[in-house]
Amino acid sequence: MDRIHSPGFTPTASNERIEALDVVRGFALIGICIMNVEWFNRAITDLGRGINPSLTGIDWVISFIAQYFVTGKFWTIFSLLFGMGFAVMLTRADQAGRSFLGPYLRRIFALAAFGACHQIFLWSGDILFSYSVGAMCLLITMYGRPKYIAAGIALCVLAGFAPKIAVMAGVVTEKAAPDLSAFFGIAGGLAFFSLVGWWLRGEQSVKKLNMPTVALVFLVIGILALIGGAVMWMLPNTPREPRLGLPVFGTALTLLGILTKKYHEPKSERPWRLGVGMYVFSFFMMTGIGALLYYVPAKPEVVPTAEAVAKLTGKEAEAAKAKIEKAAERAKRMKEREEAVQKETKIASSGTYSEHMALRAERFAEHAPGEIGFATILVGMFLLGAWFVRSGIMENTRAHLPLFRKLAMYGLPVGIGMGLAGSLIATAATPGSQGADGYQFAQGLLMLGNLPACLGYVGLLIVMLHSSSVFSKVKVLAPFGRMALTNYLTQSLVGAVYYFGWGFGHFGASRVHQMAYVACLIVVQIAFSHFWLSRFRYGPMEWLWRAITYWTIPPMLLNKPAGVPAAAGVR
Repeated sequence: MDRIHSPGFTPTASNERIEALDVVRGFALIGICIMNVEWFNRAITDLGRGINPSLTGIDWVISFIAQYFVTGKFWTIFSLLFGMGFAVMLTRADQAGRSFLGPYLRRIFALAAFGACHQIFLWSGDILFSYSVGAMCLLITMYGRPKYIAAGIALCVLAGFAPKIAVMAGVVTEKAAPDLSAFFGIAGGLAFFSLVGWWLRGEQSVKKLNMPTVALVFLVIGILALIGGAVMWMLPNTPREPRLGLPVFGTALTLLGILTKKYHEPKSERPWRLGVGMYVFSFFMMTGIGALLYYVPAKPEVVPTAEAVAKLTGKEAEAAKAKIEKAAERAKRMKEREEAVQKETKIASSGTYSEHMALRAERFAEHAPGEIGFATILVGMFLLGAWFVRSGIMENTRAHLPLFRKLAMYGLPVGIGMGLAGSLIATAATPGSQGADGYQFAQGLLMLGNLPACLGYVGLLIVMLHSSSVFSKVKVLAPFGRMALTNYLTQSLVGAVYYFGWGFGHFGASRVHQMAYVACLIVVQIAFSHFWLSRFRYGPMEWLWRAITYWTIPPMLLNKPAGVPAAAGVR
């Protein structure tokens, strides 16, 4: 039974906190603010397209620095910290001999509610909802039972096919049938996390080959994919996507199988190895396919005219029509994207609050079902963060300073260097280039480099924290980090009021203006965090989150005793 109010499993007291986590959290929050401010001045529909090509001079330089020294490095740090928080909850539950499932689920659902409200009512760049989905997937990875996961996959597949079945049965017309195809993606995600859970917890092995069964599965699938890719390259007129994707996928899985055979043991090391593997696998695919698109560009496709098609017959006519349809579909997508950017820009700069909210609600409804895809990356970071705590490293950072020095010394130059190498290829996407501009390749290098860079930043912060020099003053960020949720949401509130048309209307401000705004906001937030926590135990949102998580009323004033149950008798 999950008895929430049993002694020993209550909110973490202030003197039980790990100060290093608060410092790193505060530092990460500064990077998040630097990264996010651009998207209070630029359509989020343009996210992932690189540096704005219209920028020049100092504005371009600021965007370049933000892109290659900040972007992607700080949400990964926050993801690490989220995994560390999960491990702290789990460790305290183990020590108290109590289940942590009830509090953890309430914590997830509260985070999902915060994220949904944040995205709909304030700003579309929310990551809290993504974290809530990732947190649920982490639970499936670590504790999911195969029979329940299989049932979930079956239900999702059935839900995905339900509209087609209803149309065939004559219950609804094809136009009236809802699009529930997102359930197929959820089913795929559940299958993926089931496989990941097998890697993490499975003990099956093939004794004759002296390797884990999961390693053999990866090797077999990887080799088959490589063979399939080779066949695709030899056959004429095969689709370009599988010709490029299969060899990269096969290479990734084959390498994963080889590494699994060598590094699946000991079991205590699996979380960090799996976490790194999950992150690298996704962006290895992106980088590999991007490299092929760049170095093996497609032949210029000549789209026949309608008059030319009319003179053709048989398969030639069908092939020509397919080319026309493909080109038309590509042009349609580009036009729709441009229209979406223009619409968002217009609403952000001069729209009313109700127009903003309607646009954000629509965007949330479109993107929420696909969050399980992003969770494949988040869970990897969560596992890595959890390992840092469960291994005892974060509880005694001073004893592990040599590790943190190495992370800073190697992680930062390697991680940032990979992004800078990509910048030599492309810094922004060219519309309609289909990867030939090299931007996907460059972005893949940047994303791969974000992992060592984020670990390097964490290592640097820990080394500074334990320094006997002026660098130890970095601990001033601890209160700022303790109120991370409150400060994160406040950054969005202030940014929305200051930049959007329904507020003060500074949308489209220069990058210099944006950095000055960030500096002022961060200074005020750090000072306010010190002021608030000198009088209260928690930030306002942290208090609410704890109240929901532990189903108690936590004491707010510093001189108050421990919290009391919010609802007596809850079990």
